[in-house]
Amino acid sequence: MPTRRRLLQAACASLPATLLSGVARAADSPVNHRAIPATGEMLPTVGMGTADTFDVDPQGAEMATLEDVLKRLVAAAGKNAVIDTAPSYGRAEAVTGELLARQHARDGIFLATKIGATGRDAALRQVHNSQAMLKSQRLDLIQIHNLIDTVNQLALLRELKQQGVTRYVGITHYTESAHDELTRLVEREKPDFVQINLSVTARGAEQRLLPACQAHGAAVLINRPFRDGALFRQVRGKALPAWAAEIDCTSWAQLFLKFIIGHPAVTCVIPATSKPANMADNLLAGRGRLPDAAMRERIAALFT
Repeated sequence: MPTRRRLLQAACASLPATLLSGVARAADSPVNHRAIPATGEMLPTVGMGTADTFDVDPQGAEMATLEDVLKRLVAAAGKNAVIDTAPSYGRAEAVTGELLARQHARDGIFLATKIGATGRDAALRQVHNSQAMLKSQRLDLIQIHNLIDTVNQLALLRELKQQGVTRYVGITHYTESAHDELTRLVEREKPDFVQINLSVTARGAEQRLLPACQAHGAAVLINRPFRDGALFRQVRGKALPAWAAEIDCTSWAQLFLKFIIGHPAVTCVIPATSKPANMADNLLAGRGRLPDAAMRERIAALFT
């Protein structure tokens, strides 16, 4: 089975030299940033998730590779590099906290985590544990995970925001079946952030949810951009179209991510990886030209 690395090598080989030279110039450009609507604070358009990939022994041998992943993120994304984690991701919070401490990198990170508990006391315990695991009393974003006890927990998170424990409040889900409820919550509660799934083959959020986020000033984080690897399986053996270079893409991963970032409601996409090369590849999607609406449809047509 072809690996993502082989897909990347094949894609680069298929591009004309003149187009590759333009892509190379884009790779040297700064990572694109977008504003958080509530404040105007800028975030890079590509960050990193930690589900599964950071669930390792915080003192184990795998930490060296993950440290390289984090270094690449911080070096390329610059100020406010986005890392998203959660208590339910096994040891991911502890690993994230340890890596940030080793690199003295906390001040350069926009650190997001979640609560996924019913009731005030249980949620507060999660918040305090997250602070300990992440080695940070200040969290940039706390999100209600998968709409668990949403109304009650939103009230708590707004208290924590007033107290300076978190700077932003958000809600999350990872399936299209939750988009109607998320839309209603965005319209009624107006959270600072919404984290949802979106990809070239799962576009339900574009119908009502993303327009609602734009209308009500919610920043948008995107999870599952590769549909848990399914998109790479769909393009196995297929050459990257030559016109991908028109938006400075040299890999399928970059095309998938730029399709997402090309939507004006999206603030940042957060693919998870434990591989430094994949982190570097993902970050290239944050540079150079982005697809307009017509180009996004051209990309989507490859999968219809």
